[in-house]
Amino acid sequence: MHTFVSDKPVGVISDTHGLLRPEALTLLEGCELIVHLGDVGGGDEDAGLLERLAELAPTFAVRGNIDTAPWAEALPTTLDLSVNGWHLYLTHILQELDPATPCDAVLHGHSHKPRNEWQDGRLLFNPGAAGKRRFRLPITLGKLWADERGLRGAILHLPL
Repeated sequence: MHTFVSDKPVGVISDTHGLLRPEALTLLEGCELIVHLGDVGGGDEDAGLLERLAELAPTFAVRGNIDTAPWAEALPTTLDLSVNGWHLYLTHILQELDPATPCDAVLHGHSHKPRNEWQDGRLLFNPGAAGKRRFRLPITLGKLWADERGLRGAILHLPL
């Protein structure tokens, strides 16, 4: 498990599908840690997207179902992080989560639908999709605060 101590929010992004919008980078400025919850991009040309995020802050990512290029094979399918003692479990597809997995929050993507709700004592947080628009869903990302005041998230709509 990777452990972080920070008084700044965690930037949470997902489903970029090869498109890293300048507005997303602006909203992620000031985060001390960034997590990408999969579907970074499907092609070889998308390999640099995580590197661009890492220019803002240390970045961790999990592999999504479209992340099939050779560079994406190095991405784990799940990841455990600890931020200020809060256990965050990262996955792309929520339905693949074992309900017995111990954690304070499950950060997931895949559906492109933003979600910020407590269920069975843990936070389920999906930042939505920050890349290519799907159907009529909004273009969003998230920020997560994990500190002595608690664990809380916010969904941010990109100003497009």
